[in-house]
Amino acid sequence: MSSLIEQAAQRLEQLRQAGVNIPEIDSPSSPASQLSASSTPGAAAFAAAAEAAAAGAAGQGAAARGRLSEPAEPVSLSRRVELDLNRLSQGGIVTPNAPRSHLADQYRVLKRPLITNALGRGAASIAHGNLIMITSALPGEGKSFTSINLAMSIAAELDHTVMLVDADVARPSVLRVLGLPPGPGLLDLLEGKAEMSEVLMRTNVDKLTVLPSGSPHPRATELLASEAMKQLLDDMATRYPDRIIIFDSPPLLLTTEARVLATHMGQIVMVVHADRTLQSSVQQALATIESCPVRMMVLNKARSDAGGTYGYGYGYGYGYGYGYGSPSDAKQEPAKS
Repeated sequence: MSSLIEQAAQRLEQLRQAGVNIPEIDSPSSPASQLSASSTPGAAAFAAAAEAAAAGAAGQGAAARGRLSEPAEPVSLSRRVELDLNRLSQGGIVTPNAPRSHLADQYRVLKRPLITNALGRGAASIAHGNLIMITSALPGEGKSFTSINLAMSIAAELDHTVMLVDADVARPSVLRVLGLPPGPGLLDLLEGKAEMSEVLMRTNVDKLTVLPSGSPHPRATELLASEAMKQLLDDMATRYPDRIIIFDSPPLLLTTEARVLATHMGQIVMVVHADRTLQSSVQQALATIESCPVRMMVLNKARSDAGGTYGYGYGYGYGYGYGYGSPSDAKQEPAKS
């Protein structure tokens, strides 16, 4: 039993030398602690006191180490960025505090079936339903504008958060449109050069975070097709059940990255430029994503009246079907590409 006392005393002395404040307990050399082998109750009491002190000291030590090592903002937190909401609103982006508009109402209509499917409340359960890819057949059809506005609209929901991922790794534009500087992101995660907490941007829109495309890489397609990407998307889809993740992807007929990304998605929204994109291009693009269970079509820049104003139309199909949305009655400025 004396060895137990000696071990406890040594432990306390080590903690004191480390600078931890330990309540005074009689040491084995004091008269009160000169216990014989038969003094089991006293030995047990001393050991229990030592263990309690050690446990408390460990907590104090951890707190002290945290105070000494932590920077002003914990490194585990994502970087916070400020969006110029007034500038974005002037550029046609739906912002949280902007007055109600026809454009905002159109995105409310557009997001509702997507959210329903993401939560598994649709006609059928959809794997990775909260992973939503926004794409187009060709460049300049408004997919990035749609991605950002859809993310902003979902961020206004009371019960959901949204992550906007710039997955157009060849020609990223989300940060540019949002007025944010370039930085590491998706490709750096896939290469193992960064952690999510280091690249994710928390914005001043409370429920919106942004994941940049990251550093350009000559084998971007292979990274998006890698097992690391599959594991990352699985983690993103399941870690936060209330989070909806929007991917601004490359055009389907321009690069192969979008087709690879599409294989992991639960829902795909394809933006079509009215009066410009050929039906054959739309059909060819749809053929590349036919494995996705839900594909929604958004008709962008559709003329809605004789005055030549523009609006969104939308429609959606399941399985291998597709359809064009009817032109919207709402008036708006032409969408940005």
